Amino acid sequence: MSEDEKLVILREMTGERDVKVLSAYLRLAARSVLDQLSPYKILEEIPERYDGVHIEIAAYLLNKRGAEGEVSHSENGVSRTYESGGIPVSLLRRITPFAEVVG
Repeated sequence: MSEDEKLVILREMTGERDVKVLSAYLRLAARSVLDQLSPYKILEEIPERYDGVHIEIAAYLLNKRGAEGEVSHSENGVSRTYESGGIPVSLLRRITPFAEVVG
């Protein structure tokens, strides 16, 4: 999936219209996906099979903006609780790390 396609999907998921903001969150999410995928070797591109989780992580981070670190919040019948201070483990578990055998 191209970066432009990811921007369109992220825009629709979040309602954010600023392309610079969307791109920034996609870059942050990409680094998180790549770090989870390959913690010992620096990768530059996300494999296509992880495009969906890449966009979901970007949307999660973007939607959480302004409420970083919030553990619980309840107001007018709406409750918010975040799984962790960063990216939820449930999203990161969808990324299968790989390793290479050296020798």
